[in-house]
Amino acid sequence: MASRTVSKALIPAAGRGTRFLPFTKAVPKELAPLVTTPALELVVAEAAGVGVTDVLLVVNDEKRPAIDAYFGPDPGLEQALERKGDEKALASIKRPEQLARVAYTNQDNPRGLGHAIGCGEEFAAGEPLAVLLPDDIIDDRDALLAPMLEAYAEHGGVVIALLEVGIENISKYGAVVLADGADPDGDVVQVVDMVEKPKAEEAPSTLAVIGRYVLPPEIFDALRRTDPGAGGEIQITDAMQRLAKEGTPVHGVIFRGRRYDTGDRLDYVKAVVQLAVRHPDIGADFRAWLGEYEPEAG
Repeated sequence: MASRTVSKALIPAAGRGTRFLPFTKAVPKELAPLVTTPALELVVAEAAGVGVTDVLLVVNDEKRPAIDAYFGPDPGLEQALERKGDEKALASIKRPEQLARVAYTNQDNPRGLGHAIGCGEEFAAGEPLAVLLPDDIIDDRDALLAPMLEAYAEHGGVVIALLEVGIENISKYGAVVLADGADPDGDVVQVVDMVEKPKAEEAPSTLAVIGRYVLPPEIFDALRRTDPGAGGEIQITDAMQRLAKEGTPVHGVIFRGRRYDTGDRLDYVKAVVQLAVRHPDIGADFRAWLGEYEPEAG
């Protein structure tokens, strides 16, 4: 019987980030700063904060050098900061490599989230795997991954993160079908099916799947048996549906906290503002400036 303790996480980071061109022509989108800290570091820290010790970053040849440099040591910079006595900056550049053991695998021809997760089979080595999408940033004051791991420890199977998005937004997401008797006002609900990006009038619910998953080892066999869909992509939703139909339990943890979508340009800017107002160094000054700011007319 597979362990229900989750110590490994996979983060897909091989996408081209075309919505953020021209910036992403030279710099991975996952390293775009949210004030001073990249989204990728925040997501690795989230995983490390609930006991994950090993993280696999799914990258490509173009993005790997910059990401590897960010999560690796920089002796020259460290020595320069030591000479200056800048302990705060020194701690900040050492923090990424201290969060977890980081490994890499290449996905040079991205074919969907399911394909990216499938790249982690050797890394998972028969153990369950948490998957965190770096476009979804969960506020560090709110808990999501921890209750998901608790749900996995209790129920096993697949655990997904759910967010109430309203009928006007559900067509942008995968929507879930709840089991009969499941309480949508509860914290953990049983899921019997998922519908990818349904029309508003056809959506089975307004609970959307967002970028956190806890997956059992069986997911890799299900992915191998999942045919590519539109654009030749292998969808993780299809693989999870296959497991559900074969008897694997699927549960959703309903998240009611603060989430920032950094994959969208407007939402990225909103996230920067929201994190800047509580930044320990600039927060007070930024809030004061923001209260006085008046956009120029015309």
